[in-house]
Amino acid sequence: MRIVNPTFGVSASGGETVAVKPVDWRADPIALFSNSKPNARELLEGIRARLADLRPVDNITFVHKNSASQGAPAELIEQVAANYRGALLAIAD
Repeated sequence: MRIVNPTFGVSASGGETVAVKPVDWRADPIALFSNSKPNARELLEGIRARLADLRPVDNITFVHKNSASQGAPAELIEQVAANYRGALLAIAD
């Protein structure tokens, strides 16, 4: 497993470079990504409710993978990357 601090990023060796602008957590679309474990949805609903005190939440959407025992399919990850500027993950029990 590779854990990366997203505020610094990781350079792809030999890959193309892409300019990335910072996420505006007060306005940009955010995916609330569930790992499909028990209470993950409830945890993310609580986060969304708290975010409602700080920003509009009409562009904060719930996303989930089909099974807690399997990784997210590449299509789902690509969909999130294409449609959201940030993601918050529920990865604990």
